[in-house]
Amino acid sequence: MTVDPENPSNLQGNEPQADPVPGSGNEAESPSRSGAGGGTGGEAIGKSSATQSPEQGPMPESAAEDRAGDDDMPPKEWYILKVQTNREDTIREALLRRIKVAGMERFFGDIIVPVEKVTEFKGGRKKVLRRKLYPGYIVVQMSLTEDAWFLVRETPGIGDFTGAIGRPTPMLPHEVSRILAKAAEEKAQEAPRLKIGCNVGDRVKINDGPFATFEGEVSSIDEANGRVTVVISIFGRSTPVVLEYWQVEQIA
Repeated sequence: MTVDPENPSNLQGNEPQADPVPGSGNEAESPSRSGAGGGTGGEAIGKSSATQSPEQGPMPESAAEDRAGDDDMPPKEWYILKVQTNREDTIREALLRRIKVAGMERFFGDIIVPVEKVTEFKGGRKKVLRRKLYPGYIVVQMSLTEDAWFLVRETPGIGDFTGAIGRPTPMLPHEVSRILAKAAEEKAQEAPRLKIGCNVGDRVKINDGPFATFEGEVSSIDEANGRVTVVISIFGRSTPVVLEYWQVEQIA
């Protein structure tokens, strides 16, 4: 550009420049104005083009963040959340819905209610129970940004993260491994583990079958098949009998 020394008003920055008016033909000049003035011009152009368009007005912050990419996003780590007891599953579902509605899936990984399944027999009926390993807690894998932290804490039923006062503390690697191993075991397990209410050496009473009302001592337990071997006295002789575990009851 040629500058007339007798007309210094042509120098950019000596006089305030009017904003370009959409449709006036001056829109193309605005980036050149932003780029004037030395080393900071490139930053000004980048910021202006990422956040504002003359035709469309200001760009929402979320869209600007998407353009910036996820390079600056903290790594996903595992955190423990304190929640209302007996509502772990519904709170997990509510959190998943809020994440989807807010469009923040990229900040979150798995959300787990650690459980195991046990089988019980009561009154001659088989029941499969889903027992929580840590009642009142769920674990979440997430990138701890301010927006993600706020979304989690504002979900009804969630108390707070565990950790130091004012800042969540991620779980240690061995803690994460234990929970993930338990979750994988639960998925791969074809039959739930049986809950046998006695141990070897316990005194038990037989409640069902041809030896009902007999008492004896447990000599062995077959956990895989849910059977116990009880030594009872028949005609004055110690006789082992194999029973289903639900047929016996431990004597207090």
